[in-house]
Amino acid sequence: MPRLSASVIGLIAGLAMLGGVRVGPAAAHPHVWITVETTLIYDKGAFTGLRHKWTFDQYYTAMAIEGLDKNKDGKYDREELAELAKVNIDGLKEFAYFTTASVAGREIKFEAPSDYWLEHRDGVLALNFTLPFVEPVSTEAKGLIFAVQDPTFFIAFDLAKVDPARLGPGTPAACKIKVGSAREQAGALGDAFAKQFGAFALGGSQAISVDCQGP
Repeated sequence: MPRLSASVIGLIAGLAMLGGVRVGPAAAHPHVWITVETTLIYDKGAFTGLRHKWTFDQYYTAMAIEGLDKNKDGKYDREELAELAKVNIDGLKEFAYFTTASVAGREIKFEAPSDYWLEHRDGVLALNFTLPFVEPVSTEAKGLIFAVQDPTFFIAFDLAKVDPARLGPGTPAACKIKVGSAREQAGALGDAFAKQFGAFALGGSQAISVDCQGP
């Protein structure tokens, strides 16, 4: 098996699985740590998707990049990481990109990811990719919320400490973004949110909500 495929097993083939068996929340503990930054994309009066940046921990990074410095210059450029980025994106499809979104309690569907690449900076890998919404969400809609999560806890998704969520260029000034616990968000949005996000809403995980209408 090529080293490229072997390195991906730690994130994709085994992302929420261990030894080929799905890990239950009660017994699981994180094997990969990812710091999440997300921009909500705005275009022509509506939100059209999410732009993720996932920064992996140094241990996964060391495994994933081994053997990929083809020109031996000590750097990992976008071209050298392109195949790994594609394998990551292809593999994430099985897990719905670990991204859940809802508006007024209705699930938001995603198109296939676009504009994806890996970068290696300060000793760690970061996967950048865009998840377009199948249907744009008007800024007039209430109850837009999204989160990145692994229900099995195989991966620890943590929001960045600084600016974990942003509104894209052009977003109306009235729109406000809120980062808070899923439990708090569930209380604000009611049963529809809890149904969409399942057990995640009952834990201490973080979710992001957007409101352009005010109280």
